[in-house]
Amino acid sequence: MKRYFAPAQLTHAPIRELHNGGFTAYAEVPSRAEAILAAIGGAHLPEERGEAPILAVHDAGYVAFLKEAPAMWRDAGRPGDAIPYAFPVVGRRPLTLDRIDALMGRYSFDATTPITPDSWTSSYWSAQTALAATHAVLDGERAAFALCRPPGHHAGADYCGGYCHLNTAAIAAQAARDAGVERVAILDIDYHHGNGTQDIFWTRGDVFYASLHADPRSDYPFYWGHADETGEGEGAGTTLNLPLPQGTDGAAFRAAQARALDAIAAFAPGVLVVSFGADTWKGDPISRFSLETADYRVLAEDIAARGWPTVIVMEGGYAVDALGANVASFLAGF
Repeated sequence: MKRYFAPAQLTHAPIRELHNGGFTAYAEVPSRAEAILAAIGGAHLPEERGEAPILAVHDAGYVAFLKEAPAMWRDAGRPGDAIPYAFPVVGRRPLTLDRIDALMGRYSFDATTPITPDSWTSSYWSAQTALAATHAVLDGERAAFALCRPPGHHAGADYCGGYCHLNTAAIAAQAARDAGVERVAILDIDYHHGNGTQDIFWTRGDVFYASLHADPRSDYPFYWGHADETGEGEGAGTTLNLPLPQGTDGAAFRAAQARALDAIAAFAPGVLVVSFGADTWKGDPISRFSLETADYRVLAEDIAARGWPTVIVMEGGYAVDALGANVASFLAGF
């Protein structure tokens, strides 16, 4: 299996995040990617495909903001990484705003996703990594792995959050559509619901989004990922949410994944994108499922058995010491 990663993805390194009422050390650290690389034996450098595939998913104003925010933050005399504190929870509309504090809230939905001078570069190359794996599959590879870091599935078309700035799974899916694949499915098996991915394709009938995740009644991102969210308009019925209780083990997760795979099979995609998060592991510091390392190979084998050309993009997983083994186990299933 071809694997892709760019060293520039390591440069994004925020110092802290606001979590559970207080500032704490940032969990999405560069050593996550380094641990995975060591376990899988390295990766190919992705070819650069520019911003056009990113802008096919993300708002141009938002992309410009990601590039400009650190300098605006600094010019306003703000110390450290850029972190928002005010959010337009009602009446959100495209106002002309100049103050960095206002823009941070306009283009963010939480305070856990600081923007540093290196955030754009790392996120840009994370997207290029996803595109490289996508084009490898479009060119005939059975499956390919994009070591996306930062992750992506919480980022919407015009907002960041959940450690995510650019939605790599959505960029991969749209690239496949733009290459002529009639229908694309996304299977999200991260601990947290991929609210950004759901939002991007909410009214689309050509991309099916299925997610297994911790029940948002108890876990982040709280407001999205409930079972009654199924899409609207042309996208009605092309979103499937399977929320699971804290403590879910490998057997229960596998059964839920089978439901998602059956729904995807009915959609008959030409390409599958897997948003893979290893934060479902039993020892993850910010998650509450109970999967074992060996479970990941079984889950991957079940996906591979369906026979769809598959792009795997890395999402969460924060137990750094175990992360490499968990990712290697999953990739072994293909």
